[in-house]
Amino acid sequence: MKTFILDTNVLLHDPNALFVFADNEVILPLGVIEEIDDQKKRVDEIGRSSRCVARKLDELRQKSRLSDGVRLENGGLLRVEISRHISTDVLPEGLDPQKIDNQILALALHLKKTGNNPVIVVSKDITLRVKADALGLSTQDYERHKVDMDRFYTGTIVFETDTETIDKFYAEKRLTVEEEGIFESNQNITLVNKLNSSHSALGRYNLKTRTILPLKVSHPNLWGIKALNREQHFALDMLLDENLMLVTLVGIAGTGKTLLALAAGLTKVIKEKQYHKLLVTRPIIPVGKDIGFLPGDIESKLMPRMQPISDNLEFLFATHQDDKFSNLSLESLIEQGIIELEALSYIRGRSIPNQFMIVDEAQNLTPHEMKTIITRAGAGTKIVITGDYYQIDNPYLDSSSNGLTYLVEKFKGAEIFGHITLIKGERSALAELAAELLE
Repeated sequence: MKTFILDTNVLLHDPNALFVFADNEVILPLGVIEEIDDQKKRVDEIGRSSRCVARKLDELRQKSRLSDGVRLENGGLLRVEISRHISTDVLPEGLDPQKIDNQILALALHLKKTGNNPVIVVSKDITLRVKADALGLSTQDYERHKVDMDRFYTGTIVFETDTETIDKFYAEKRLTVEEEGIFESNQNITLVNKLNSSHSALGRYNLKTRTILPLKVSHPNLWGIKALNREQHFALDMLLDENLMLVTLVGIAGTGKTLLALAAGLTKVIKEKQYHKLLVTRPIIPVGKDIGFLPGDIESKLMPRMQPISDNLEFLFATHQDDKFSNLSLESLIEQGIIELEALSYIRGRSIPNQFMIVDEAQNLTPHEMKTIITRAGAGTKIVITGDYYQIDNPYLDSSSNGLTYLVEKFKGAEIFGHITLIKGERSALAELAAELLE
């Protein structure tokens, strides 16, 4: 049996962390309970998680005293450590004994000295893990929901073949794949002639018919926006496909993720009228905390946080050349309710039917927050998720543990899901060079 000491951020990341350490001992320092209590009035996902943890602990305490330990269904033992007998004198000079993080370290040092089990501190706080390691303590990140980034699904593959096969694909508008398990459902495929790399074709794999089908729109022009590279062609094809209810676009800054999604959304909502509304949302970091300090009503508070979305929409309206829609403006469409800009804090509890929904900057969401968003989708709604897992502002998430990469990994192979990783920056030569040279 091992003893796992959980940091507050682990429980706020995943309230079910109490029950995932199998038949081992799980310890919650009393200071962690205090920090959980401090977050319970928040209106965002952190507040929801803190209240969820409190309810779970309340249910457990009815079985036995938490300070004595409660047996869990998985065979483990959960205990709240009051730490009255533990002295923070074990901490080296320079560590404030009043800080909860340092009290966790003191408890770990005490249990390591007095107990029989290996002691492991579990935290999503990198600094705490570094301090624990410096003190000779075993420490680890919370591994549940983490994705192996070395094998991350890019949504595309290059398939080398011969001249005859590519010519047949162009002539018959399909290519049957005899062997199973080569491609994922809706995987974007570049057919390349082994003898002549310039002889190629683009398609997407249909798992049901086991065929590679050509892109439906070879040269799409959406709201004045054209695909500038192969990955953008794949992206626009999936954005326009009404059979795909969930599409994820991943890429570094300047690859066109948000602009492509917005152009597709405007086309589908305003021109084709396939959806009632274009709903655009993004996480407010820090969520639910500093928005209240901005002046004005909710819309006035929200707009500065949504400025990147507004900038892209204004650009699209400025470049659009169709006279039929020349009298449209972002302001008028917002007033009419055709376009809605919303903070993710207000998505919980809603049902969103028949809308084209874009979730921007999704790398700042936890896996549970992502689940909350996706489950809001009502009948006829298409959700587009965009983000860059190298630009994470949430201090307790990284490229392998955020909701965006977790979503891609879990939905990979689903019939209604499509994904592409955008590679080439198209914002400007300067932006692309900065992304490449500046760390």
